[in-house]
Amino acid sequence: MKVSIIPQKCIACGLCQTYSKLFDYHDDGIVKFSDSEDLEKVVPNSDQDALTAIRSCPTKALTIL
Repeated sequence: MKVSIIPQKCIACGLCQTYSKLFDYHDDGIVKFSDSEDLEKVVPNSDQDALTAIRSCPTKALTIL
């Protein structure tokens, strides 16, 4: 699956990083991928932690394309 981050929607609640190591935060608390500055990333469909993190985002700052 292709995951996209929309930084403008992020409220730095911390749920995504709680559920998945795929996500981290910039110094200002806005979500990013833990290993890249890209806003899109292909993630295996079997990554249930990432899927839970995406579904849990209250502002939909994380989406599946």
